[in-house]
Amino acid sequence: MVFSSLFFVFFFFVLCMALVLTRRTVKGQNAVLLIFSLLFYAWGGPVLLLLLCGVTFICWLGGRLLGWLQRPFYRRLTLMMTVAVCLLMFVYFKYTNFLADTLGWIFRFDAAIPEIVLPIGISFYTFQLLSYVADVYRGEAAAQPSYLRLLLYASLFHQCVAGPIVRYSDVCAELEQRGATLQDLSSGVTRFAVGLAKKALLANYCGSLATAALAAKGLAEASSGTVFLGGVFYMLQIYLDFSAYSDMAIGMGRMCGLHYCENFNYPYISGSVTEFWRRWHISLSTFFRDYVYIPLGGNRCGAGRQILNLLAVWALTGLWHGASWNYVLWGLYYFVFLVIEKFFLPKLSDKTPLWSRILRHAGVLVIVWFGWMLFYFEDLSALGTALGSLFCVNGNPFWDLSARLLLLNNLFFLLVAILACTPVVPFLRRRLAEAGRSNAAWAALGGGMDAVLPALLIFLSFVSLIGNTYNPFLYFQF
Repeated sequence: MVFSSLFFVFFFFVLCMALVLTRRTVKGQNAVLLIFSLLFYAWGGPVLLLLLCGVTFICWLGGRLLGWLQRPFYRRLTLMMTVAVCLLMFVYFKYTNFLADTLGWIFRFDAAIPEIVLPIGISFYTFQLLSYVADVYRGEAAAQPSYLRLLLYASLFHQCVAGPIVRYSDVCAELEQRGATLQDLSSGVTRFAVGLAKKALLANYCGSLATAALAAKGLAEASSGTVFLGGVFYMLQIYLDFSAYSDMAIGMGRMCGLHYCENFNYPYISGSVTEFWRRWHISLSTFFRDYVYIPLGGNRCGAGRQILNLLAVWALTGLWHGASWNYVLWGLYYFVFLVIEKFFLPKLSDKTPLWSRILRHAGVLVIVWFGWMLFYFEDLSALGTALGSLFCVNGNPFWDLSARLLLLNNLFFLLVAILACTPVVPFLRRRLAEAGRSNAAWAALGGGMDAVLPALLIFLSFVSLIGNTYNPFLYFQF
């Protein structure tokens, strides 16, 4: 079950919210949310639910021991054992086949390993539970006495399979005591509607265009323009898709009185690769910063050690995204550019000339475009073919009728999708709200838009999803 399915939007979530809003106590609301979360997760395979419950139990027990133990040695031992068990289970389910294939390729043997089903969302809930154990160890959060409440935190269907990675310390108080205001409900519905529209109206169509343009069958003969436009559409799809799920998760949480962190902040307007990663998948970037980079020493141990710390973080970032070498290379690709920026390029400032800012921004977009091509092709030979076609070394044309039709037939849609990746619309909405403070007509217009827009977006998404068979769940590999 995915957020953008008609069953989820118009039955599962509606029923869940109806029951949550009719519960008078937080305990009753939590019970409803836990039941629906377990049903949601079991939808993809009831057996995998046992893994989620088991990992949660290990971290609950580890947290309880950390809250009880006083001696530093035993606390460190408990932390290491808890983290080790969770990571071993994580590696087994996500990377066993990858490791076996890699070793088989290196040593030229065939490993007869049964296919292991990848549990949906295992990276998200494992990292969330590890952050809980680490925060209890550091004294930044109290150990949760209730296993069921920790299971609710780990399994909340709002963000369990698609993020953002929610820190326990950010929501522990709201799991105990909260109340959804009318403002929470209104803003939550709007945020959910925006996310659903981004997914159903924009991301899915971008994905279908990218898939057609970058199809492996005709990649060697495709024109340079077709490959370039296919990469652009995939670049748009992956942002619109990922940020759409985060929007829907944040909106659903807010309707229940839970406030999740922002996960995307218009990364394609960035003026540097460093800024891009401060805006892209923020919860993941800050997780690796706080639980890997800083514990390794961060930037406190000299330039050489700092580079090694960055190398570790970005190799792990690539592996987190998928059990394939192209994801590792994608992480290392960004490591190279971040090191270049950090040690060799001047930082942008208010005194930087406009032309320099424009060039830096264009350079970032080019870097990100090539990065998404590396991310898209798990088959590195197909990536080589695509890049060969891009630079016309496969005997293919630079521009042809297919590229021309792809651009002209989708030009208006392309402009709308690009606009959705920028903060232009939120900026205009804020200006309208400012004008409404001193003008009743503008205030009425803003109020009318706030009332009508969510319903309109949900209706248009409904129409789009009815006959649309292309509705991929890109987060499946995580």
